[in-house]
Amino acid sequence: MRKLTKWFMMISLGAMIGLSSCVDQIKFGDSFLEKAPDTGDMTQDTIFGKAEYARAFLWKTYTYLYYGLPFQWNDLDAKMNTGMFEVLSDCWHSHNSWDGVNRKYYSGSYKASDENNDNDTRFNFKKENCWEGIRAALLFIENVGRVPDMSDKEKERLAAEAKVIIASRYFDLFRHFGGLPLVERSYGVEDIYEIPRATAEATVKFMVGLLDEAASVLPWDLGSDDINWQGRFTKAAAMGLKCKVLLFAASPLFNDNEPYCLENPQLAIENRQAWYGGYSGEWWNLCLQACQNFFTELEKEGYYGLIQADSKTPEAYREAFNKAYFIREENTELLISTRVMGKYNWDWWYHWADWVKDEGGYTPTLEFMEMFPMSDGSPFTKQLMVNGAQPFFENNDYNKPIRDPRLYETILVNGAKFGDHAAELWVGGRDNIDGSRLEDGATATGFSLYKFYKEGKESLVGHYLEWPYLRLAEVYLIYAEALLQTGDLPGAIKQVNKVRARVGLGDLNVCNPSKQLTIDKDMLLEEILRERACELGLEDVRFFDMIRYKRDDLFRKELHGLRIYRNDGGGDKPWSGTSGNKDEFPNNPLAFRYEVFTLSNSARSWWNNFSPKWYLSAFPPSEVNKDYGLTQNPGWY
Repeated sequence: MRKLTKWFMMISLGAMIGLSSCVDQIKFGDSFLEKAPDTGDMTQDTIFGKAEYARAFLWKTYTYLYYGLPFQWNDLDAKMNTGMFEVLSDCWHSHNSWDGVNRKYYSGSYKASDENNDNDTRFNFKKENCWEGIRAALLFIENVGRVPDMSDKEKERLAAEAKVIIASRYFDLFRHFGGLPLVERSYGVEDIYEIPRATAEATVKFMVGLLDEAASVLPWDLGSDDINWQGRFTKAAAMGLKCKVLLFAASPLFNDNEPYCLENPQLAIENRQAWYGGYSGEWWNLCLQACQNFFTELEKEGYYGLIQADSKTPEAYREAFNKAYFIREENTELLISTRVMGKYNWDWWYHWADWVKDEGGYTPTLEFMEMFPMSDGSPFTKQLMVNGAQPFFENNDYNKPIRDPRLYETILVNGAKFGDHAAELWVGGRDNIDGSRLEDGATATGFSLYKFYKEGKESLVGHYLEWPYLRLAEVYLIYAEALLQTGDLPGAIKQVNKVRARVGLGDLNVCNPSKQLTIDKDMLLEEILRERACELGLEDVRFFDMIRYKRDDLFRKELHGLRIYRNDGGGDKPWSGTSGNKDEFPNNPLAFRYEVFTLSNSARSWWNNFSPKWYLSAFPPSEVNKDYGLTQNPGWY
């Protein structure tokens, strides 16, 4: 009967309380998660017999939270062998032929049995530290009450933090699998238990219930403790995460009159574990109410706010956006963020830089570049890519950007300031890292990743590379979508405008006069999804937006790159570094010609063979076959 040991019980107190080597590997602030004293072998009685040890147990539990960037070469941290979810979307493409993205997903070869033992699937049911974190949090909740030298108020607060940990790890699983087994207490080795898969609705209610309980206890913000305790959960974090959970829950993936996939097996559909059984507008009402409650509390309590520019200049707008997603310290916009270790160093973070620079694992697509509007907020047009046009800078001067400031902070484009020069991404330019062919390498699409990577290893030194799990900007955009789906289109535009204004963009409706956004729901939804892609690029948003709206049209869509040639005929041959056109580089060319091309290297089989079954992952068949009620998702065996 003890059928859950493989994915839930394999966590020991010894592993949790290896404090001499584990707790000091992560810092939430200058003092948070300091190394606990060497305690030797510990039991539950020892751990929860002293407040110092109990706190350290919870701090260690925080380390099981989701972190989105790949950084180490192991089953957990390599992320699909150097992949990230967004490279499965239409915004990014991987040219790294040996990563799991290419081998399993672009190739269309992914199958359910891959989940049994492989380490390069997008999110494994058993291997993502979810159940370890959930069980540790449950152990804490069940035992913190008996800590003798801790006040009742602190016990209540720390238990509430543990509940948010559980909810967040359930959400990480939910957006990949749908309904889940609901574990409501820890289980000992001698326990007899059998927990079947719950319905999608029950899973959402379970997460929301935990977040409501936590929000009723936690302080709204960390206040004066912010410097030392950055990363701890607050009421704002719990309420914001509730908005994010309900946005996914209200979307058509589950909330529709037809299930997302009609392929066999259909038991999960019949049991309402991968679908609600029909559409209900009440889900959007719940999401809207959660957003309204959050912003009512924000208006009352203050503290949090979008990081604003200190002047109305492109540089200031870009700096404000950079601080919003990249800098954790004194950040009033981050509601939930995670770290894995201390400041960047080449010993343990070199994989991230190498995968970006040398393997071409994160190349932005032309489609993504075109999503970013002009600096006034008006849409980008194809006319900006005709022969001799300037799609990024006025007169190719990086001091005169003409596009949305977020573009330059997300994508390295031709002519952008890059170290001591303007980026040379034209064919033959020194920053056009081609590999053996134009279609390979970090700039294989004509663009390169900038967000989270900046200008390479040296530019990251001294920074904590935190993961922005939830930012206030995203909550504004969630609110906008909830307003849209409940009929208030002008109200939705108002919320979007708050995010756009931070980077100097004009009113969404005024900037798009031909789209009738105040009355055309579908058109406004497209604009909100585009805005989410631009604001939250590479933050695990676009891929899941495509999934929750069942956008097979975007998954099937051919994607493109942009070859850039100097219009003066120079630089078309690779620079040798010692001869040839070396002397031309200090003199930045003023005009270019552009050639749009279809991505073909490691082309995605989805373009010709996409199935809706891809929206949710398969459970490991080895786990399904244990017959404790874990039904397989549609289309997988």
